Amino acid sequence: MLNLQGKWYFYLANLKFSVKFARMIFRQAEAEIKELFGQFPAVGILGPRQIGKTTLALQIAGSISPEPIYLDLESPTDLAKLTEPELYFAEHSDRVIILDEIQRVPELFAPLRSIIDKRKRKGQKSGQFIILGSASLDLLKQSSESLAGRIAYKTLSGLKPTELESDNNNKLWLRGGFPDSYLAKDDISSFNWRQNFITTYLERDIPQLGVNIPAFTLHRFWTMLAHTQGGILNSSTLAKGLGNSVPTINRYLDLLHDLFLIRKLQPWASNVGKRLVKSPKVYIRDSGLTHALLRIKDMEELWGNPVVGGSWEGFIVEMLIADLPSWASPYFYRTSAGAEIDLLIDAGNKKRIAIEIKRSMTPSVTKGFTIGCDDVKATHRYFVYPGYERFPLSKEVTAIPLREMMEELSLILKGR
Repeated sequence: MLNLQGKWYFYLANLKFSVKFARMIFRQAEAEIKELFGQFPAVGILGPRQIGKTTLALQIAGSISPEPIYLDLESPTDLAKLTEPELYFAEHSDRVIILDEIQRVPELFAPLRSIIDKRKRKGQKSGQFIILGSASLDLLKQSSESLAGRIAYKTLSGLKPTELESDNNNKLWLRGGFPDSYLAKDDISSFNWRQNFITTYLERDIPQLGVNIPAFTLHRFWTMLAHTQGGILNSSTLAKGLGNSVPTINRYLDLLHDLFLIRKLQPWASNVGKRLVKSPKVYIRDSGLTHALLRIKDMEELWGNPVVGGSWEGFIVEMLIADLPSWASPYFYRTSAGAEIDLLIDAGNKKRIAIEIKRSMTPSVTKGFTIGCDDVKATHRYFVYPGYERFPLSKEVTAIPLREMMEELSLILKGR
């Protein structure tokens, strides 16, 4: 039997979230994580809380080990088992061990390194530990010092259209990619889940990391970012609106970034002989959280909200870049003269994929996009729109639905 304690038991008992139903949604990251687990002693699955890390880890461990062990490091009971971690790990050397929220107990990294090295000398080189973390800064710092060469990482994003049976982009866009939000029985239930998620992060999770920021202040800041979804970062304006200094604003941004809650999309820079925008764009990574912060409950309210365009752009950007390989880098491109590319993916070997994003059923190529593509020497040019058919907009630009764009991007990158 699985050791169903702590968070996983809470999932089953209180949320009535069945394993059978959860497995109906196949996470595309599973195959990649299994491959890494066959190469490294430990694999770290990173991502925000409630994104599905525990469910996925249990599925992977259960397919490899008949009796995997799950330890929630926020549970006093599970923590007590690790009073002598090397003894505990040695006693269960034949089982995959899942350590959840390991950034709470950074002192575990040293004994983990010791036990991994001892097992390696005995011939066991891979498939020992799955480490889950919802805060990248502390986790990566500790493990990079203690587990260098012994651990591989995968960041788990929210649900994607290519993981869902029905092609309901509006539902995914409105509710976001957190499984419990997307799978809620109706829009109001989903909205309430996201409101509670935000409150819990602000009032419990962030303070537990030792960050001393009033919940009201951080909520107000997060909401300000939602109002400017996909806008160019202007720390001075944010600081003035919040009544704080620019360094303080940048500290808030770094915190939300390290918790996988916002994304800073950097501008593409090269010697093109033009004046380029040099500040990043800022997106709240999950569109459902954007809408919850703005108190948008359903599609009708979303259509009439000024953030609708930025929200759609942020949704598409996150879907396309969440699982990019490490060698493919996402950017945006904008010049002071009006040339602009919403998303530019530099895939190496002089391969550059330029993507225009607009929520319009009548897409058309703009002069700014054409100039931008010429500036960066784009090898592939697309216009992602909310329709369901693919068709040429010009000799070089193709209008394409989101799901097909995701599949096409994967093929382009595989053929690097």
